[in-house]
Amino acid sequence: MPQTLLITGASRGIGAATAILAASQDWQVAVNYASNSLAADGVVRQIRAAGGVAIAVQADVSIEADVLRLFETVDAKLGRLDGLVNNAGVVDLAQRVDEMSVSRLSRMWATNITSSFMCAAQAVRRMSTKYGGNGGAIVNVSSVASRLGSPAQYVDYAASKAAIDTFTLGLAKEVASEGIRVNAVRPGIIDTDIHASGGDPGRAARMAAQLPLQRAGTADEIAQAILWLLSDQASYTTGTLLDVAGGR
Repeated sequence: MPQTLLITGASRGIGAATAILAASQDWQVAVNYASNSLAADGVVRQIRAAGGVAIAVQADVSIEADVLRLFETVDAKLGRLDGLVNNAGVVDLAQRVDEMSVSRLSRMWATNITSSFMCAAQAVRRMSTKYGGNGGAIVNVSSVASRLGSPAQYVDYAASKAAIDTFTLGLAKEVASEGIRVNAVRPGIIDTDIHASGGDPGRAARMAAQLPLQRAGTADEIAQAILWLLSDQASYTTGTLLDVAGGR
């Protein structure tokens, strides 16, 4: 029986790459997106063209009602949930902490932290043996920014990812005896359009020479790590923060 995977923020970048790779490994994939329906539909079409099963589901995962609707839609259309990738996240323009507005911080926390808590809670209620589930796996997408701090750039983003690291460690221990493994991938400089949304589209190319491996990573390389953590090959791995950062 095919396994079902929900990926938040899966219309582009790491999320889209993970969805496509997961489908090639026989997962049924729910491609969540906030607003870019054309991009999400494109990911679904690519998966279906290759013989896979996928649906696109609009939901702003920083809003509780949307999260509930998202999971109910997956239940109805794909059946039992076996995996969750908490990938949705935002960055903002480079600023010092003393320049940041409260509205910026509120948006960052809601999208990068609260959404992962809410989605994980729904996943646990479906996968945990405590609730009659068959177990499963959760992978949170963090960032090496969580240990670097991102000074004079986006300390708020780095702090939000540090929260995800701690969330990963705590939740992993909380549900380990209930058949659920929880891990995080911490990407480094990855060549995706998230840099453009932070006002610096050339960041990956500019920083490549400063990295030990002398290049930025790709979304596909992060997807490979995520799929390993979701797989039975990682059956004894939980509470792990896996850096995929080219030595950074």
